[in-house]
Amino acid sequence: MTRTLSEIGSEIYRLWPRPYFGAIPYLDALCEMDTIHDCYGCDSAVSIVRYFLVNASTWRGADARRIKAELKALLGDQ
Repeated sequence: MTRTLSEIGSEIYRLWPRPYFGAIPYLDALCEMDTIHDCYGCDSAVSIVRYFLVNASTWRGADARRIKAELKALLGDQ
């Protein structure tokens, strides 16, 4: 079962207590969306996820790898 983007965003906030400042706007947007087909303002969920991944390069570890892979898998459908 695929999790919603808001569920993933909430988990990221729980596991990454001090996110990189450049990732925060995209992480906030993730927390407001359900599927990869949603929009946040004028931005598509696809672009939000891509920008988050670019700005989350400083987030490392097993949890980071697992969640980034989950987000990349969602992009793979696009």
